[in-house]
Amino acid sequence: MNHQNHITPVNMAPSDQTDASAGTRNQQWLKQYHQSHAHVFGTPLRVLDHGRGVYVWDVDGHKYLDFLAGIAVNTLGYAHPTWLQAIEKQASQIAHISNYFASVPQISLAQKMLEIAQAPAGSLVYFANSGTEANEAALKLARLYGRTLTSADKPARILALNHGFHGRTLGALSATWKPAIRTPYQPLLPAFDFIPANDMAALQQAFEPTDQTGKNQQAPVAAIILEIIQGEAGVCPLNAAYLKAVRQLCDQHQALLIIDEVQTGMGRTGIWFAFQNENLCEGITPDVVTFAKGIASGFPMGGIIIFGQQYASLFTPGIHGSTFGGNPLAAAAALATIDVITRENLLGNARERGRQLQQGIMSCGNPLFKSVRGTGLLQAIELTHPCAHAVASWALDHGLIINAVAANAIRLAPPLIIQAEDLQAGINILAAVPQDLADD
Repeated sequence: MNHQNHITPVNMAPSDQTDASAGTRNQQWLKQYHQSHAHVFGTPLRVLDHGRGVYVWDVDGHKYLDFLAGIAVNTLGYAHPTWLQAIEKQASQIAHISNYFASVPQISLAQKMLEIAQAPAGSLVYFANSGTEANEAALKLARLYGRTLTSADKPARILALNHGFHGRTLGALSATWKPAIRTPYQPLLPAFDFIPANDMAALQQAFEPTDQTGKNQQAPVAAIILEIIQGEAGVCPLNAAYLKAVRQLCDQHQALLIIDEVQTGMGRTGIWFAFQNENLCEGITPDVVTFAKGIASGFPMGGIIIFGQQYASLFTPGIHGSTFGGNPLAAAAALATIDVITRENLLGNARERGRQLQQGIMSCGNPLFKSVRGTGLLQAIELTHPCAHAVASWALDHGLIINAVAANAIRLAPPLIIQAEDLQAGINILAAVPQDLADD
């Protein structure tokens, strides 16, 4: 891989951000931000201006090595020439057509997604605009399927895992565990049950016809939705035995297995989809896969792959839809992303750089780092004490973008184009993180 976006690694020395005049334009823009934006995101860390390759610059001209990629979105980094050319060409032809019509990029992308997922005959794709919308579509499909299992006045249950994250719309939020973001919107949708991840007994009981007392009848399970690697929980993989048991119980009880690949899909873990990891998921085929984030390398897009005609036929004309779903501009961006991943062997690069990242962090000698977990270019550093926010702040001030995904864990998800020297530059910054940092 040798394209024009490579830039000299960032200087580890503290930049002029410590000068009295530093941050002036950032501060001015952030003041306007707070005057015009809803305050759901808090105060942005910086106002970014442009990016090239694996680097971004803020409005004050400070340069950052990006180890987050827009939260696993910018697969090709910034301003990749193939991606730019595809966007420009499609925009000059037709950018939006509504769902009364189809476009060649939309059709081509659906065919490509079925091929990548190795989906059986009769499988179909539905395109949306985000991961939340993708999971919303999957959950609506599960509701439709549940009607075949029970009466409408007692809906079949949908199982989700503790610490799972599937989105913030009311439907997707009903399957998202985090109490802090659920509580303000209660009551959410009924018939969602949460179970602990990797707990075989709880999994088995959830599928039983009666509850733990053995007295109260439970509605049948229509579906279980899960992430193979729980990203927002701190990049925590499920274990292989648990995943095998999930598939077996779904088969036994005629329930759908929905695998959320919003964060893990499109090469992030070194293979197209995490469910194709033979070490974790040997012999496991999902019924529905959701995808988003990295599929179009920064262009908003998501969707689902429905495996097999039996389940795909549940979506009939008019039963679900989206104005922008399958937008030709988004589809062109996604096709360009897939082309570059294939042509530049970014799957292999993700595996190789992932190994380099794990080895580099664990050998860098920083006593603050306890362990590294994850696969490919979706990794988390477990810290010896809960200071992740302070670590992320320190790293940003020293030219590295990372994410405090949990109180004691830092998420690392660089663009898949990252090369060895840039990855090492980030490891060098992390190695210098002071061990005595503490969150406020």
